[in-house]
Parts: sequence; C-alpha cells; structure tokens
Amino acid sequence: MPQADSDLARPLRLLGLAAFASAASMRWCDALLPVLSDEFSVTAGQSAQVVYAFAIAYGVMQLVYGPLGDRLGKYTVVSFAVLACTVGAMGSALAPGLGWLTLARVVNGAAAAGVIPLAMAWVGDNVPYERRQPVLARLMGSMVLGVIAGQWLSGVFADTLGWRYGFVGVALLFAATGVAMRVAARAGDSTPADPADARLDAGAAGVSNFERMRRVVRDRHARLILAITAVEGGCAFSAMAFAPSHLHERFGIAVSSAGAILALYGAGGYLYSRSVHWLLARMGPLAMARAGGLLAGLSWVLFALAPGWVWTLPLCLGSGMGFYMIHNTLQTQATQMSPGQRGTAVSLFAFALFSGQSAGTGIASLFVDTLSTGAVLAACGVGLVLLGFVVARIELVADPAARPAR
Repeated sequence: MPQADSDLARPLRLLGLAAFASAASMRWCDALLPVLSDEFSVTAGQSAQVVYAFAIAYGVMQLVYGPLGDRLGKYTVVSFAVLACTVGAMGSALAPGLGWLTLARVVNGAAAAGVIPLAMAWVGDNVPYERRQPVLARLMGSMVLGVIAGQWLSGVFADTLGWRYGFVGVALLFAATGVAMRVAARAGDSTPADPADARLDAGAAGVSNFERMRRVVRDRHARLILAITAVEGGCAFSAMAFAPSHLHERFGIAVSSAGAILALYGAGGYLYSRSVHWLLARMGPLAMARAGGLLAGLSWVLFALAPGWVWTLPLCLGSGMGFYMIHNTLQTQATQMSPGQRGTAVSLFAFALFSGQSAGTGIASLFVDTLSTGAVLAACGVGLVLLGFVVARIELVADPAARPAR
C-alpha cells in the first residue's frame, strides 16, 4: 500500500533534485543556439540539431527505461541514470566541434531519459490517485525550476565564463545528485512500497518488455493520451527551442538576456505548481487543460507578433503556466494508463512527448531558415490552442480496473 507522507519526504526531495538537474540539461542549449551558430559557423536551423538530437535519444530510450524500472526498481534505475548523465554533460563541455557536441547531447539525452518519467512512475506507485496530481505538480515544480536554471544560466555562462563552463557545472550537479541517491538507496531510505494498484496485473513481472508495451498501447484511452502528448511535445518544445533565437535576431538582445526572458516560461510552470490546488478546486482538470491551451497558445502567437522585447516578458510567463496546466493533466492520466506496468506506461508517455519534440523541432528548423522564427512560434501557438480543446474532451480515468476493456 502507499507509503506514509513522512516515508516519502526524503526520496521525493532527491527525486526532485534529480528532476531539476535533468530538466536543466534538457533545456540548456535553447539559449545557446545563437552562440553555437557563431562559434561553429552554421545557421540557427543547423545548430538546433543539439536540441532535437537530445530529444530523439531521450524519447527512444524510454522504450528501455520503462521496462527496466519495472524490473529492477524505479528509484534504483533513476539513481544510476543520473550518474550516467555526468558523462554526457562533461562530453559536451569538451566537444571540439558541433558534431561531437551533438554526440555528447545524444549521450546526455539517453541517460536523462531514465530520470523524470521513472520519478513520476515512482510517485504513481507510492501516492494514491486522489492525492497524486498535487504531488506530481510539486515534482514538476522542481523540474520547471530546472528549466528556468537551464534557460537562464546557460546564457549567463555564455556571456561570461564561456558556454563550456556551464556544461561543467551541470556535470558536477549530476555527479553530486547521483552519489546522494546511491547513498540513500544503500541506507534503505528509498525502498518503494508494494502499491495495491500494481496487483491489477500480477503477471507483469514475468513478461517480456515488448509484451509490457503491448499491454499499454492496446488500450484505446492510452493510445489517445500518447497521441495527444506527441502533438503537445511538437508544439510546445519547438516554440521553446526557437524563442531565444527570435529574441536575439529580432530585438538584438544578448544571449543571456534572451535566456533570462525564456526562464519566465519555467517561472510560469512553477507558478502553476504552487496554485494547482486552487485551480483544480475551481476548474477541475479538464477545464483547466482547456484554459491552459488558450493561455499557452495565445501567448506564443502574441510573442511572435510583439513589437518590443518587453512585451514578451508576461507572454513567456503565460505560455509556461498554460503549458503545465495541460501537461499536468496528461501526466496524471499517464500514471493510470496501466498501473501493473506503470514504469513502462509512463516511459511510453515520455517517449511520445519527446518523439513529438524531436519531430516538431526538426520540422520547425526547416521553416526557420526559409520563413522566420516568428512564423514557427505562431504556428506552435495555434496548435496549442486546438490541443487544449482536445484534452478537455478526454475521459478521466481514476480506476483502470473498473474501465471496460477496449
């Protein structure tokens, strides 16, 4: 049965720190694209490969980490994944060219893939459904603080010590976090509960990884959640990837300033994590998702049309809060897609999200060089508005065992 809150406090803090580090590394290159373009003499679209290469590796490795977490223990796998992230981050710092940097980002993405999704699944195993969305929102608060740090500090390093020193700092953070998690694991402070939900599928322990994934995707509700999530990733993360370049090119502001402005996206997400109880009580998850789509989408459209950089400050904040209003609803449903193999289910959710990101960013990079960053941001905004209305029509699932098989 789910653990008591006091038993969850320390592992949740460490998982939150791991999520912070993973999210920071994930968004670390967003503000660096103009710097990388100059240093390696490539276009903004070409330098974007460091963003979508990370996303591709992150998405593909979900197919490995989910079943691995179900077999070996989610916390254990997260701790080793965090340690492995050190290699990719340090490799990025030492990369002699764009190709090597892209390879290091692939390594970093492949390792980071085992952090946030399995942390979410760990919460799903240990926190009852009726209390889960606020707990996931707090974990997400750590993640969005990482987004803020990644988008802002990378630009600060680029304008001061140099972008390579930023990656050294990220590597040290991963190393310290991974060691702390391994110490906690050896002390027995992170042993997960045996949740009642897991008994819905008592035979899951003896099946193959492919069968685990098949059990998840054969459900129509799960397929719908995964499809929506892929579109969400394509729209939201493509806008985030090119927003700093838009600010730098259109308004001529420094890379560190562009990163600081985009950090307000994460601040919007953190604002959501602190107000989630109030929003859920007054709107419910589906109406909240619809409002989030409108807020995020319209913010990006207006961001693209803004006549001056000062107008983008509240718009970045709004786009971040709106995105997480949608995303947290999808996250909570992802933890209910298949509780008997929750690690696999949540990892497929992350696979969909980052497959959408890699595809979306790759497609957007083609149009950035031929059209403009503003056109890409506006298109992503329209997509998020439509997505919010789609999410508002999904069926919420609190008890998968009670839902008829489809």
